[in-house]
Amino acid sequence: MNEMLKTIEYLTFLEGFLTENRKSKFLEILQLRTQHFTVAIEDVFQMHNTSAVMRSCEVFGVQEVHVVEQKYGKKIDTEIAMGAQKWVDIKQYPSIQNCISGLREKGYQIIATTPHTDSCLLEDFDISKKAAFFFGTEKDGLSEEVMQQADGFLKIPMVGFTESLNISVAASIILQSVTQRLRNSTINWQLSEEEIFLKRIDWAKKTIKDCDRVEERYLEALGNK
Repeated sequence: MNEMLKTIEYLTFLEGFLTENRKSKFLEILQLRTQHFTVAIEDVFQMHNTSAVMRSCEVFGVQEVHVVEQKYGKKIDTEIAMGAQKWVDIKQYPSIQNCISGLREKGYQIIATTPHTDSCLLEDFDISKKAAFFFGTEKDGLSEEVMQQADGFLKIPMVGFTESLNISVAASIILQSVTQRLRNSTINWQLSEEEIFLKRIDWAKKTIKDCDRVEERYLEALGNK
């Protein structure tokens, strides 16, 4: 983003196009957003499942979603996502290794969600460390590449005949559990002031109709000062 478009003056200009209710709602929601946890989705064939996971991330306040589509290359199902793709940051990768390496550089431990390993039960999961939860397909699960590089394994306790859950259901259960515990903890899980500031700009731009022209007007006015 251009440095001139990161200023308090620019944010004030953009928020002049928003209602007071909308501005307050943005601040309220951003106070509950986190990057302490994130989600990575690997080669999910049915793209509506990926879209539903994005929706769950938005609902439970997880700001980033990482999508690896090296096999199928499908687009987000906007009807299923129901606008969630506007409010969460979607990072896309050409390969699972790119995704794993990028998340490790950001300080995340790689957690493979799988019912088939001697995994940690959800209620026993240590929430103190930054974690990226990896989800694969219901049929095939996660790739061997993820399983070999994972720092830990996580499973949802199940007592029925069925051995697995739909990916979007599993993501919802896990995210609801870990984010609720996180918000009740003393861990520093919230976005930084700078991250909140930049998200306010981003969300305002996504809300304003014909924002490109609005931005041009701002830069022209700035140039004429």
